Formats: sequence, structure tokens, C-alpha cells
Amino acid sequence: MESIIFDIDGTLWDSRALVAEGYNIQLRSEGAADRCVTAEALRPLFGKVMTEIADALFPDIAPEPRYALMERCMATENRYLHENPCRIGYPKVRETMEALAKRHRLFIVSNSQQGYPELCISKLGLTGCITGHLCFGDTGTSKGKTIRALMEKYHITSCAYIGDTQGDYEATVEAGVPFLWASYGFGTPAGYAGKIDSFTDLLKL
Repeated sequence: MESIIFDIDGTLWDSRALVAEGYNIQLRSEGAADRCVTAEALRPLFGKVMTEIADALFPDIAPEPRYALMERCMATENRYLHENPCRIGYPKVRETMEALAKRHRLFIVSNSQQGYPELCISKLGLTGCITGHLCFGDTGTSKGKTIRALMEKYHITSCAYIGDTQGDYEATVEAGVPFLWASYGFGTPAGYAGKIDSFTDLLKL
């Protein structure tokens, strides 16, 4: 296997509490404290694209203002995460990535907004390990299509995708690549080619 592509949330770290607080800072500033969200409410939403998360969080708001509100929440979330030390990575992520990078090219594909993959890479100390990344904010397409776009951009011929949710599994089916399930994450996918119960298990595969 020449390359490994990683999901972020539920695979590299658990940012739910910090993301929720970033959203809530914005919501409170707009006098909408009644709409504040919790980390647990975000659990089934992580892995979805931003428009789908907005649809779930703010269904009673018309689409145009709903997505505008979501953009403001995400912008505040990014600022909040930049200011926070983000000690939320799963155990031994950096050390495992450094070891894997000696044998494989490593990438990230996320359904996140622009800036989020870069933030994760920086906060977890992975700058020297990750060859490239793409996200929904870059492509505006499904995660499966984003995986394919990354593969074409970096001429990836053999790879697996590591994620934790049903959406991740479906993306790999769309992209035509093997799926490795991070069982410690947020979801229970319908299928997988391999499973890891901790991030360091990647060194045994």
C-alpha cells in the first residue's frame, strides 16, 4: 500500500466539545443562546458536510440564512480552535504518524470547512508527516469525490482510507478504495476491510 488517507474527527482527534463551544460563542453573540449545541448533539453529525450539519442544527431557519449562520459559527469555531491548545488527539497519533510516514505517503480528506485540516495538522504536530489534504470546503463535492480528487492530484495508485463512520465507509465505496474502521470513533459502519481499536494498531497492519 503506497498511501494512507485519514479522516479527522473520530479518527485523529475528538474535537466535539471545542467545536460546540466555538459554535456557542457565535450563537450567544447573536442572542441565540437557546440554540446552543452540545458535544453529544454533534456526535452523529460529525463526518457530514457542513450544509447537512446546518440542516440538522437549525431546521427551522430558511436555507439561505441557515447556511449563513453556519458559516459564521464555523468561522468562530476556527478562531476558537486556533486559540486553544487542542489537546484532544487520540493517544500516540503523532508518534504513529511519524513511523507510518517512513513507509507510506500520508494524506487527509475531511468533510470540513477550509482551514480545518491545516489546523488539525498544526495542533497535532503532523506538519512533517502529511503530504497533502483536501476537504469539502476545497471541492464542494462528496467525500468520495474528494478522495478521488486527492488521488488524482497526488497520483496515488494504491491506498486505504481510515475513518470511523458510515459516511466514511460510503465515501470509500464511491471512491473505490479499501476502508479501515477506527472503532474507537463515533460510528458503526456497515462494512470495512480492516479494523483498528486504537490508533497505534495501524503499526501492526
